[in-house]
Amino acid sequence: MKAVVKKEPGFDKMALENVAEPVVYGDCVKIKVAYTGICGSDIHTFKGEYGNPTIPVTLGHEFSGAVVAVGPDVKDLKIGDRVTSETTFETCGECKFCLNKEYNLCSHRRGIGTQADGSFAEYVLSREESCHKLADSITYQAAALTEPLACCVHAALEKTTIEPTDVVLIFGPGPIGLLLAQVVKAQGARVIMAGITKDSDRLELAAEIGMDRTVDTMQENLEEVVFSMTDGYGADKVFDCSGAVPAVNQGLPLTAKKGTFGQVGLFAEKCNPIDQESIIQREITYIGSRSQKPSSWHIALDLLANGKIDTDRMITKVYELDAWREGFDAVMAGNEIKVLVKS
Repeated sequence: MKAVVKKEPGFDKMALENVAEPVVYGDCVKIKVAYTGICGSDIHTFKGEYGNPTIPVTLGHEFSGAVVAVGPDVKDLKIGDRVTSETTFETCGECKFCLNKEYNLCSHRRGIGTQADGSFAEYVLSREESCHKLADSITYQAAALTEPLACCVHAALEKTTIEPTDVVLIFGPGPIGLLLAQVVKAQGARVIMAGITKDSDRLELAAEIGMDRTVDTMQENLEEVVFSMTDGYGADKVFDCSGAVPAVNQGLPLTAKKGTFGQVGLFAEKCNPIDQESIIQREITYIGSRSQKPSSWHIALDLLANGKIDTDRMITKVYELDAWREGFDAVMAGNEIKVLVKS
């Protein structure tokens, strides 16, 4: 079968190759891949910025498809089931995090598309526990956004709570920021989406899909906007989806006293100069959010099934598997919102 393989460390070092089709065993299922989303982490891997613990490896972890074979220990899934899958492929099953189904925190976790072969391929293996059947109302394209949506659900609804009375400030109108904003809007809160001038198309989309206010921070005074919408108190919740230190330091003093700041975006560096004074003096709860866990997926799929997330407007390009490189180039050019690869 065809698969997009990261062959060795370094910039690029990737190719579409013919590899053996995966064979089911134990509680694993074989999925004929329909679509896979190109994630920012895939781009980091392409650029050689992400130290893959397993190489060579087939990339891809945001996917949908149909079950075509089941292992001998599979109990519920059947051939023909339409599914999406969590990225967890293997865990220790014994640590306190595994026992609480917080697989994202298991130190021995192996993920699809990183330590186990992923979905930029014709077929992919996943364990039955990680798979979720799709409601009839969820298309394969929409389902390919479930993984990033689940990450947003985890950040907004599991690491903190969104109240209908909240004003929420979100930095970074990329795929994660736009999905997180829709999760927040689904709870009835007001949303301010902040970006920079090069994000103009994305900010326009944010406004079109219902965000209450969009701000180009290079053209408008974000502080004035936030305080005018919050009677001078600041945003109840702030989420950084950009991974940009200047955005974080702009957002911390705009967080309400006793408010919550959620760090969703990943930084380029491990240690960064953060405005700790604002955290201390405003008694801000600064929360990290890593990936997602099974409960996040149930909520995400419910949001999709009930039409709360506008995936159609977010998916701006689809490429065939043979044209995967064009898809990666499109993401790196920064002119698209969400790019899918069709297998």
